[in-house]
Amino acid sequence: MPPSADLIVENASILTMDPDTPSAEAIAINGGEIIAIADRATVLEHKGPGTRVIDAERGSVVPGFIEAHMHLFAGAAELDHLQLTGVHGFEALCDAVRHYAAKRPDLPILQAQGADYTILSAAERVSRHHLDRILPDRPFVMAAPDHHTMWANTKALELAGLLRGKRLGPGNEIVMGDDGLASGELREGEAFGPLIALAGEDRVRLGLATGGEPDPKPTPAEQASDRAIMRRGLEWCARHGITSIQNMDGNLHQLELLSEIEAEGGLLCRVQVPFHYKNFMTLDMLDKASAMAERYNGEWLSSGMVKVFYDGVLDSWTAVMVEPYADRPDWLGEPLFTPQQFIDLAVAVDRRGLQMAVHSIGDGAVRAVLDGYEAAQKANGRRDSRHRVEHIEVITAADVPRFAKLGVIASMQPPHPPGSMGLPLEPTVSRIGPARWPLSYAWRTLKNAGARVVFASDWPVSPIDPILGIQAAMLRKPWADSNPDQSFSLHESLVGYTVEGAYAEFMEHRKGRLKSGLMADLVVLSADIEATAPEALHTVRPVTTICGGKITYQA
Repeated sequence: MPPSADLIVENASILTMDPDTPSAEAIAINGGEIIAIADRATVLEHKGPGTRVIDAERGSVVPGFIEAHMHLFAGAAELDHLQLTGVHGFEALCDAVRHYAAKRPDLPILQAQGADYTILSAAERVSRHHLDRILPDRPFVMAAPDHHTMWANTKALELAGLLRGKRLGPGNEIVMGDDGLASGELREGEAFGPLIALAGEDRVRLGLATGGEPDPKPTPAEQASDRAIMRRGLEWCARHGITSIQNMDGNLHQLELLSEIEAEGGLLCRVQVPFHYKNFMTLDMLDKASAMAERYNGEWLSSGMVKVFYDGVLDSWTAVMVEPYADRPDWLGEPLFTPQQFIDLAVAVDRRGLQMAVHSIGDGAVRAVLDGYEAAQKANGRRDSRHRVEHIEVITAADVPRFAKLGVIASMQPPHPPGSMGLPLEPTVSRIGPARWPLSYAWRTLKNAGARVVFASDWPVSPIDPILGIQAAMLRKPWADSNPDQSFSLHESLVGYTVEGAYAEFMEHRKGRLKSGLMADLVVLSADIEATAPEALHTVRPVTTICGGKITYQA
C-alpha cells in the first residue's frame, strides 16, 4: 500500500517548475514533504481515512513564492501607517493626512508611506511649509516609496532636533532652505532616523539603521509587542502566497523574535535573516555574522548572509554613478564605502564562507561591488559563493557579462521601474538620462548574458504581491522605441519567484519546484494563470498557501 497522505490537492493545473515533469493534476503531501505529484488517479492512491483533500477547481498550483528581497519587520509595522500610494496633488494629500490624523489623536508622531517624489506636481518639491499647511500642530512625516527620503513638518523637525541641521555621515543629508533652516526633505536613514525613534519604532528599524541590538534590552511587554508586529508581517506574506522570505536587513533581535514565534508553532514562512554590516563597523564585527550563521541554520529559520548598502537611490541623487547624473552634471553620488574598504570587506566576508548581498542601484555602485567580489575570488580562490547584487537599476555594458563570469546573482524587482505598477516616470528617467535608458532595470539583458536573475518586491518599498510582480515583469514597456525589450514571459517570471529564489538561498535541492521528496511549499491560485491574459493577472488570487505541509493561509 502506498503511504497515506496528510493532504492532497486535486483537480489542479499544476506548474511544477520541474523540467522532468512540467505539469500534473494532483499532489500528495505527508510529513511536510511532497510524496506524489502526478495524474489524479495515481495521487488519490495515497488517500487514507485521515487525508484532507483540497479541490483546486482547475486553478493553477505553483511552488510557494520565494520573496528574495524584503524587509519583514519594518514592512509589518508600516501596515498601520497612512498609505499614500496613488495620492497626487496638495488637496488630495491634505484630505488623506487630516482624515488619518483625526482617527489617531494619541500617536506621538504621524507617519505616512508611499509619497511619490512628484506627489504635489512634477515641478514642485515637497517642503515643511506644505506639510505645515496640512497639519501645523502635530508632528507629521511621510516617506517616499523607496524609503530613502522623508519629508517632515516643522513640528516634527523641532521635536527631533533637526530644524537647524546636523552633521551626518557620507551619503546622508538634511536639505537646508534659503532661510538657514531645514527645508523638510531628509535624505537617507541617518537624516530621518531620529523621527522614527520619536515614533517609538526604532527597534523595528534597527536591523536596517544600525544592524545593532536594542539597548536597553526590550521589556517582556516590548518583546511581546515586537512579536505581534512580526506575526502580522508573516500573515501578510502567507496571504500573498509567500512561503520563503530572504530578509534584507537584520540583527539578532529579529532572529530571536522569529525563533520565539517558531517555538509557539506560529512561523508561517521560512525566513533567512542576514547580519547587516554598516560602514562605521570594523571587520572583526563579522564574528557576529559567523555566530548568527552557526546558531541559525535550519530549514525554517536561518542566517548565513551579510547585507550591505553601497549607495542610495536615483531619485534623491544618492545612487553612485560612473558618469554624472543627466540632470545634475557635476554629481556622481557619494558611496557609503570607498572602493578599497568594500574590497577588504568582500574578501573578509567571503573568507568566512558567508554569502553577501549588496544594495547597488547606480552603475558606479554595481561596478564597485563586482570589483569587490572579483577581488574576493582572487584572494580566497573560487567557490560556489552566490554573492548577490541587489537592485542594479543602472549598469554599464562592460559590467553585464561579469555577473555570469563571477557567478554573481542579479537580484532585481519587477515593480521598481518607473512606469511600472503606477510609478511615475519622473523624476527618475530624467535623472538617468536617455543615454543610459537601454541598460536601466536590464533584467532581460542580464539574463541573456547568462546571469541568474532572481525576482522580489523589496516590500514595503513596493507592494508585496508576487502576482503583481509577475504581471509587471510581463507588461514591462521600454521608455523609448529604440530601447531593448526587458520584459519576461510568464514562465521566466515564475522562475524568478521560485526556482531562482531557492538557488539564491542554496536550497534548490529542497524547494522552488514541486517534486517528490521536496518541501511541501505551494500555493493554490483562483484561476489558471496560463490561460489568463497578462493584463488580467492581477485578478488571480492566492486561495490556499501551504508551507511545510501546513495550511498557512486560506481565503
